[in-house]
Amino acid sequence: MMTQKQKTITIYALPLALLCIPLLGNLFSKEFNWTASDFLVAGALLFTTAFLINLVRRTVKKQNHRVLISIVILLILALIWAELAVGIFGSPFAGS
Repeated sequence: MMTQKQKTITIYALPLALLCIPLLGNLFSKEFNWTASDFLVAGALLFTTAFLINLVRRTVKKQNHRVLISIVILLILALIWAELAVGIFGSPFAGS
């Protein structure tokens, strides 16, 4: 069984591990072209999501509510990420 501290460390280590994927892509491939601002925005999105999920995990008592709220947070992350990546909604944030 994991302690609360280990769970918190795992929650915050996951965004860092996910950011290593594009970093390795930048290092080993010419087609993969992330700038520093791309890493900054991705890091802000991922760490904000981790913070919110950790907050929900610590404050919401019922397991069903925790899972539902966490799923909603992850869906919002996916929608924002898709909008910034390809502009599915056509907002000014997507560059259109």
